[in-house]
Amino acid sequence: MRTYAIGDIHGHLDKLEEAHGRIAEDRARTGDADAPVVHVGDLVDRGPDSRGVIDFLIQGHDADAPWVTLKGNHDRMFADFMGDPDSHDPGLRASLHWIDPLLGGDKTLASYEVAGAGERFLSDLHADAVERVPAEHLAFVRGLPTSYRRGGIIFVHAGLRPGVTLEDQREDDLLWIRREFLEDTRDHGALIVHGHTPVDAVTHYGNRVNIDTGAGYGRALTTVVIEEGRVFLLDGSGRKEIRPAGAHA
Repeated sequence: MRTYAIGDIHGHLDKLEEAHGRIAEDRARTGDADAPVVHVGDLVDRGPDSRGVIDFLIQGHDADAPWVTLKGNHDRMFADFMGDPDSHDPGLRASLHWIDPLLGGDKTLASYEVAGAGERFLSDLHADAVERVPAEHLAFVRGLPTSYRRGGIIFVHAGLRPGVTLEDQREDDLLWIRREFLEDTRDHGALIVHGHTPVDAVTHYGNRVNIDTGAGYGRALTTVVIEEGRVFLLDGSGRKEIRPAGAHA
C-alpha cells in the first residue's frame, strides 16, 4: 500500500507545485496513479501565496484527485479570524494574535489583497477579508479533517496525545501538541506521520516521522512516499530511504 505525503506548505505555491511534480515522476516510475497524497496541514501563513495554495488544492479535490488535505493550527486560526477578528486560539500564547508577522497571518491576508495588518483596526481588516476571501476558500478550510488513517499509518498535523485512541483525540492536540508527543517513544499502534514542529531534515523516529522541514521559514517542502512500512524521501533525483534513527543501512 503506497501513500504520498507533503509537509507544512505555509503559503508556498511554487514549492507545492514542485512537490506534486515529484509525485508525478514517482507515479510514472511505479505505474500507480491512485495512491493518495496527504497534505499534513498548515496550508497558509508566512509564505507569499496562501490564496494560490488553497486554489490549487480546491481544484485538485474538485477534479477528484486522490488527495487528502488535513487541517493545521494555522488553518484553524485563519478560519477563526474570518468568523471573529478578536478570536484567540487556545493553543496560542496570550501575547500573540494571528496577524502577527511571527505567525504570518498578515501574509495570508495580503495574498487576498487585504493590506495594513498591524496598522489598522482588526475590525477594518476583518471587514475587508470578509469581502475578499472567497466563500469557497473559507468553506474548504473549515471543512478540513484533522486526521487520516491508512492501514498502519496515521497522518495528523501535530501529533497525538499518547495513550489516547485516535477516535478520542482532541482537536487541540491534533493541531498543537508538541512535547508530550515528541518526547514519547512508545508504540502508538501505528506509524504517525506529522508536521508542525520544524526539523532540519525529514526524520524517522521509529514510532513517528516528522516531515515539516521548515518551508514556512524559507527551507524545503518535504515530500515522502511510504510503502510496505518503508519511508522514502522524494528529492528530485528519485527516492532516498529514510530509516529509523539508529537503524543500520
